[in-house]
Amino acid sequence: MDTRVCRLHAPHDIRIETLPLDGPAPGEVLVAVGAGGICGSDLHYYHDGGFGPVRVREPIVLGHEAAGTVIALGAGVSGLTEGQMVALNPSQPCGTCLYCQQGMFNHCLEMRFRGSAMRVPHEQGLFRDRIAIGAAQCVPVGPGISLGQAACSEPLAVCLHARRIAGDLTGKTVLVTGAGPIGALCAAVATEGGAAEVVVTDLQDVPLEVALQMGASRIVNIARDPAALEAYAADKGRFDVVFECSAAAPAIAQAIATLRPRGIFVQVGVAGETPVPLNLIVGKEIQVRGTHRFHPEFAEAVAAISSGRIDVRPMISASFPLEDAEAAFEAAGDRTRAVKVHLSFEAP
Repeated sequence: MDTRVCRLHAPHDIRIETLPLDGPAPGEVLVAVGAGGICGSDLHYYHDGGFGPVRVREPIVLGHEAAGTVIALGAGVSGLTEGQMVALNPSQPCGTCLYCQQGMFNHCLEMRFRGSAMRVPHEQGLFRDRIAIGAAQCVPVGPGISLGQAACSEPLAVCLHARRIAGDLTGKTVLVTGAGPIGALCAAVATEGGAAEVVVTDLQDVPLEVALQMGASRIVNIARDPAALEAYAADKGRFDVVFECSAAAPAIAQAIATLRPRGIFVQVGVAGETPVPLNLIVGKEIQVRGTHRFHPEFAEAVAAISSGRIDVRPMISASFPLEDAEAAFEAAGDRTRAVKVHLSFEAP
């Protein structure tokens, strides 16, 4: 049995290849992958060969946002059936290390995360038309939901975890900086979580319009209207919570300037060394909180999409067949026309 894969060999060197496929082994299922979302980390691998100290050192199958259909069950698998649509959880903590024992599974010391070049050998990803994967990694999707929608479960899980880090948002005034997929979803979960006002900023109109459809109460193009947030900086700041999704120094500075004293600053976006206004953080007693991946939130994300509580459809800009992977990656990196771009895989 073989599978076609989208494999990166070097920056801008993506190849559609055929690899042998074993399984499903006991405890695994065979899944026909139907949709896979291109993430910011995939784009970093594609354009730059990595990000920060994480570098691609061997060919890697990309992708960690995917959904598909179960086509075969391995021995001992229960709770799943052939023909069932599932979202694929790319995160597989060891369950036994120091942090897993403390319930901090997203900080697992031996984490295996699909499509990641952090470890060597690299963890091969989900951009393939078939995969044998642990049944525990497959979360059933509700009826009436497309595989494209289900493939958004992973980024939504990231944002649900960020919301958990932020705490109760009921009645709060929230700023989201950066309207990419994560920013749009942070707007959605903030609104769904009871926020009274959700302001989203970006430099491009297309993602901002998507954020508006996803639940933002106000959108601001900072490139066109750089003074738009000045009113929120009055009297030491008005925002209760910030979800910083851009990892851009100017956005970080503006977010901290507009946070009220003892406001909560949740850093969601990642980058290299970035300057931050420490004096303002100290002077206003800002609570800075990092947020990293997810654990229970993956199943929560699938449930939120399946129930319709979070509608991810506005953020899906385009879908390209596997053969057009290079065009898909170029489109995904163009923020003037796309938010979330998917690869689609034909059923075997």
